[in-house]
Amino acid sequence: MSDVQGDTFLQSQALEDLTGAVNYRRWLCSLGAPFFGDDVLEIGSGLGDYAADWADMGFRVTATEADPGRLAALRKRFDGHERVMVRRLTVPVAATADHSAVVAYNVLEHIPDDVAALRSFANLARPGGAVVLIVPAFAFAMSEFDRAVGHQRRYRIPALARAMTRAGLSVRRCHYVNGPGLLAWFAVCRVLRSRPKDGPLLRAYDRFYVPVERRLESRVRMPFGQSVFAVGRVPQ
Repeated sequence: MSDVQGDTFLQSQALEDLTGAVNYRRWLCSLGAPFFGDDVLEIGSGLGDYAADWADMGFRVTATEADPGRLAALRKRFDGHERVMVRRLTVPVAATADHSAVVAYNVLEHIPDDVAALRSFANLARPGGAVVLIVPAFAFAMSEFDRAVGHQRRYRIPALARAMTRAGLSVRRCHYVNGPGLLAWFAVCRVLRSRPKDGPLLRAYDRFYVPVERRLESRVRMPFGQSVFAVGRVPQ
């Protein structure tokens, strides 16, 4: 059994609703890409949108899922794909491997024992390889939607860095992403008790706001954000 928690139907529905946020997804893809190397394993690939974008960037990706429905969708989507392989994987992972990088976007927050999960991620990477993470930020933004999809926690930079260090990783990057997006999340999910949904507002946000914020945050580190981006190195 996987320790990833939450309503899997609602998780899949939310993933489908966010498929149209192309600029935002490409922004997050670009953050992880410099640390990937030649053989990337993605934990919790969902519907495969990140894996598809990374493959288009030239990376070889192993996409993984524990949920049977999403796993079947991944296998159908990437059947015969030259750069994407698909396998079933549950968390924490007992196996070891030799990937150049292990990436987990919006996965760690679902797992009760995040340190054990990070150790298992590290065991899937070769010595000197990377563990690349994105997690939701700031406990005050925890909403009923967060809890419904299985979020155990939202992180601040020090807490995520401590978990990575306890797992034996050397922290190389740890910073907030999408500063004003945190305020939008709080307004939609906490104040209005709703959730992110596809539609004109999301598409306008993605088309007009995200490119501007991406350029800004490439120059300035935000003191807060919707998410935390982090990279840890596996000891040589």
